[in-house]
Amino acid sequence: MQVKRRHVIYVQGYDPRGLPEYYRTFRGEYRRTCELYGLKGDVGRPSEESERFATTWDLKTRGNGWQVETTYEFLRWEHIIRKDFTRPAWWKLINAVGSFLRSLVNGLFFRILRAHWRFGMFLAYPIVLMLIFAFISLLLGAAALTSATMLGMPVPFPQLAALSVIAGAFIFLLRSTEAQTYLLYLCDDGISSRQYALGLRPDWEKRMEVFAGYVVEAARAAAADEIVVVGHSSGSFLAVDVMARALARDPELGKHGPRVMLLTIGANLPIIGFNPEAQWFRDQIARLAVESSIGWVDYQSRHDIMNFSPFDPVEGHRIKLTQPRHNPTVNHVSFRDLWVGSDFTRRRWRFFRAHFQFVMANERLWIPYDYYMICCGPADLATRAAKPEEAVAASKGKDP
Repeated sequence: MQVKRRHVIYVQGYDPRGLPEYYRTFRGEYRRTCELYGLKGDVGRPSEESERFATTWDLKTRGNGWQVETTYEFLRWEHIIRKDFTRPAWWKLINAVGSFLRSLVNGLFFRILRAHWRFGMFLAYPIVLMLIFAFISLLLGAAALTSATMLGMPVPFPQLAALSVIAGAFIFLLRSTEAQTYLLYLCDDGISSRQYALGLRPDWEKRMEVFAGYVVEAARAAAADEIVVVGHSSGSFLAVDVMARALARDPELGKHGPRVMLLTIGANLPIIGFNPEAQWFRDQIARLAVESSIGWVDYQSRHDIMNFSPFDPVEGHRIKLTQPRHNPTVNHVSFRDLWVGSDFTRRRWRFFRAHFQFVMANERLWIPYDYYMICCGPADLATRAAKPEEAVAASKGKDP
């Protein structure tokens, strides 16, 4: 299908920065993509309605013999995330340890480790870092105790001095390294994701229900040839939830009007799906897997330790389907194909930057995976996923 009008609905992940940072990044990366391909592109200013939890901007992209108008809708829930960030640091640390211990008891951590050992190590990273901070603090506390005792200070002053040094050192290490370690952020992320999996986040569920309404509304408006619902990182499992809720609202979704597609990139669905209590989420995956009226494409890369690759969302969750499977189409991306330069290994080990490559501009031309060509190019997503050479040909201005 040659797309002339597209509506992209982006479900952001657990990121408190929200719209201003995302829009600046999007605009810059879109312009880099246009420069790389020699395209003419115009990006509009963000526009929002007070009664909607979404901000939109328009794009007009022109290539060799084609023009695509894109409405990009950024779904907003960062104020909920920021509210999570106001929880006390001690509460986050205690609950993060508790969540990790529960993942050991119910087998969640070991299932993740077997499915993708690097993500398992990433999941254990905050706990390991806490232990390192605690060990350093204890060493300093022991030194303080020894020094106070040698100075002849009476009991309990050496002990009180040691406890003060331990607490002070731990707090100092925690606060002074947060910009580099993201420890408290990862605690919030892990705790909140677990709450969501267990059905303990009614605020999240209420917002996802609103977002589902936006998808149905866009499909019924029929103002686009293609609607693409995008979920990146933890936004991937939220996008699955949104799409499943949209289908529950309107079982005719995708059967009439524009083609409706779900795009998950850099996904980490097992964070939710591997929880024994999250049968509701596995049911959603099963519902989408057998639905022929919509499409679901999942792009993943083994060069990103923060997504599961290789991983099949249906087989990986041990879901038994009772109807023929239609979704998802799983495609693998090599960052070697996207990047230019000889410093691949260094760039790959910048974990967060590599993880966000899925929504950044490519550095090489005519690669089948290109986020901005998915959003603004003439080839529909289903063709790009199934017949990438035809999608590339269409973007060059040839008939697919």
